[in-house]
Amino acid sequence: MAQPEKWLVPPRDEHNRTLIENVHPSNWVNPEPTGRYNIVVIGAGTAGLVTAVIAAGVGAKVALIERHLMGGDCLNVGCVPSKSVIRAARAWTDLKQAGEFGLHIPPGIEYDFGAAMARMRKLRAKISHTDSAHRYKSLGVDVYIGGACFAGADTVTVEGPAGNRTLRFVKAAICTGARAAVPPIPGLQEAGYLTNETVFSLTELPQRLGIIGAGPIGCELAQAFARFGSRVYLIEALHGIMPNEDHDAAEIVERRMVRDGVTLLCCGKDLKVARSGDAKRLTVDSHGRQYDVTVDEILVGVGRTPNVEGLGLETVGVAYDKIGIRVNARLQTTNPRIFAAGDVCSKYKFTHAADAMAQIVIQNALFPHPFGLGYASADSLIMPWCTFTEPEIAHVGMYEAEANAKGIDVETYTYRMDEVDRAILDGEDEGFARVHIQKGTDKILGATIVAARAGDMIGEFSVAMKADAGAKAIAGTIHPYPTQAEVNKKVVNLWRKAHFTQGTKKFLIKLFTWMRW
Repeated sequence: MAQPEKWLVPPRDEHNRTLIENVHPSNWVNPEPTGRYNIVVIGAGTAGLVTAVIAAGVGAKVALIERHLMGGDCLNVGCVPSKSVIRAARAWTDLKQAGEFGLHIPPGIEYDFGAAMARMRKLRAKISHTDSAHRYKSLGVDVYIGGACFAGADTVTVEGPAGNRTLRFVKAAICTGARAAVPPIPGLQEAGYLTNETVFSLTELPQRLGIIGAGPIGCELAQAFARFGSRVYLIEALHGIMPNEDHDAAEIVERRMVRDGVTLLCCGKDLKVARSGDAKRLTVDSHGRQYDVTVDEILVGVGRTPNVEGLGLETVGVAYDKIGIRVNARLQTTNPRIFAAGDVCSKYKFTHAADAMAQIVIQNALFPHPFGLGYASADSLIMPWCTFTEPEIAHVGMYEAEANAKGIDVETYTYRMDEVDRAILDGEDEGFARVHIQKGTDKILGATIVAARAGDMIGEFSVAMKADAGAKAIAGTIHPYPTQAEVNKKVVNLWRKAHFTQGTKKFLIKLFTWMRW
């Protein structure tokens, strides 16, 4: 059977053919359902894949339904391709800046954007085996390729190329994810635009690129494309970039992005788009000045819209709104037999959040606790995240303002990366580590790191918070020297030093004086 046109991923090279044969096989035959499933999972992104594989692993009868590409956004149009592109852009930048390290680059060095994107497609195809339909079948999951719709209180209909299947379930999990939101900007639809779902199909570098939205997606790709050599205009309605992060943290990244060639047009008002021959024209007011720029492509990165359409949610009493499906702490929807996980219901639009929520679904759907006691709760999740710019911004827990708003007395300590030996030696000394500690205790409420590899370093604070270990545990842990991660110990040592009072010091002086006699 020929592959339906809408599932083809451009360009049609060997790497994308391998990808498609893994995550949406052209010759896939949906199984004939036999008996009731313990759980039917709709959506094979991270949340759905994890739910299905764990459920099958513990012996449950599982069905997994995917209408598009298994692996979801993360594999196909999110984490995997974006981090490959970011790595390539960093390699180009390292080469351009190699003179700082004594390496003289001769003029005329050529950079090949098409080759960088081909590398991304090759690596994505390699990774896609992990999320493939054949692999999940081998793990005991009944994989159905096609659209899913609730047809009754305990039934889901799958529309497949060879006919429909009706699946009966004891429990169900909705893991359909989200898609790129598109703002109602005048002229945008007519001019055409890219999103994260299409930008990774580029094979030629846009010489001029307009990006709408300076959140994590917009900032990561703005910096990457500027490093490749695009003239990038980053447009943001609010002030600065990444408005959810601490202002001084985002400001460090903003300064680096500007050095990399990004033109930031923040506090943008009255944005309009129009065609201009083969190009696109953007007009916007930024800080009282009118800008009129022409670009080859426009990339929209202004948030996510949950995928709830066409599922028949009204049929089974599952409530939703523009934010997503409504769930309780157990991740039950308004229909207690149906659960949800991942971007379709969560404020945390991260792959690792979807993974964690899937495990909660498994515990509560397959191993229900009597009288609602001892259930797994999404409210107790300690959620770190990272924006993969250079430097990276990583965060976990509360911000200082958030703690203050909750009436929690907090002490905040900040240690600069330009006081960390490894950061200085690597030439990566922009940034800081910041920790928020509940006053009168050593309880860590939250932390932010702005640094190279901040995403790798934030895990230490996440573990401490999960284990309720506190600042003393990090301060008392030996960290290898010289590493960037030394900053974690140095910042909590500021707390320890602050609590070494003058009164304590005077007492110790007297004690040591007495000990000399």
